Amino acid sequence: MGNAKQYIKALRMGHLIHPESMVNLNAPVEGGRVWFVDGDLTPTGNGKTWAGAYNTIAGAISAASAGDVIYIAAKTMSSGASDPSSYEENLTIPPAKSSLSLIGVSRGRAQGGLPQLKDGSTTTQEILRVRAPGCLIYNLGFNGAGNTGGGILLDESDAAYTAFGTSILGCHFKNCKGSTATNAATGGAIMWTSNGGAWQVLIDGNQFYKNVGDIVLKGTSGSVPQDVVIQNNTFNGTAGAVDCHILMGGSGMLGFTIDNNTFADLLPSLGSGTNVRYVILVGTGLFSNNSFAGVYTTAGFGAGKAAAKIPTTVGLPHNYTDGGLIVREA
Repeated sequence: MGNAKQYIKALRMGHLIHPESMVNLNAPVEGGRVWFVDGDLTPTGNGKTWAGAYNTIAGAISAASAGDVIYIAAKTMSSGASDPSSYEENLTIPPAKSSLSLIGVSRGRAQGGLPQLKDGSTTTQEILRVRAPGCLIYNLGFNGAGNTGGGILLDESDAAYTAFGTSILGCHFKNCKGSTATNAATGGAIMWTSNGGAWQVLIDGNQFYKNVGDIVLKGTSGSVPQDVVIQNNTFNGTAGAVDCHILMGGSGMLGFTIDNNTFADLLPSLGSGTNVRYVILVGTGLFSNNSFAGVYTTAGFGAGKAAAKIPTTVGLPHNYTDGGLIVREA
């Protein structure tokens, strides 16, 4: 097919087709609009094209409505850079903007291959707070260096907002921690508040590296999360930088699935770490088909055990270490 201007008179006359008038088969389709973010642009645009993109993610979220899609470009890295240029913002998806999609333009699931987010002026706040249901967070990097608020917070701490149905896919998390840098229970890369809630969350295909805590349920004073799926992720260290990869506080979760994940480091050994275990699970669910770098077979995994606290209410099939099949320690 030739140049579209040959067939569409409006294009020959210099008019543009805006993204919201087109269907992209790779994006969620709900009739919502499409917005663009490019942090290299000055001044900011109206977000309707790449040439006129917003230069902050917050600007695009403010303009968006429920069901819209926001594409985010990586900021240009300078010659010799050792860390990606970052969007330094404290972001909130508010309650009225359900089913919003934040999608990074990816060159691979690696730091430097994704648009990277760091916290803005409030270093004790998480980088992204989700207060609306059904949102998608896809192909973004979160770097918690210099931050004590963590990465993504699923916030149902008030009756006015919910975060159920959130999907977090293909993201990279590094250096995330909570208010206590040696205790994963205070926060990490992906967190629930101490109120709990946020059912039906999908965490799939992400890379976690050097976070004090990777996935953290701080508590369940409001409700116990249910039907949470954590699959196909890589949890890595070094071991000395990690307190606990997956930690469930309060009454834990009901009906969760943790499947086909790789724990690529040895047993977490953060100095003065409070928990120093691969996982601490509470509630009911399935822990299956996971691989571990350590050497464990008949010891270390089970209720209150040294490598992973996994109660008898959680199934433990087909998990392996260097030593072979993991068998629950009585």
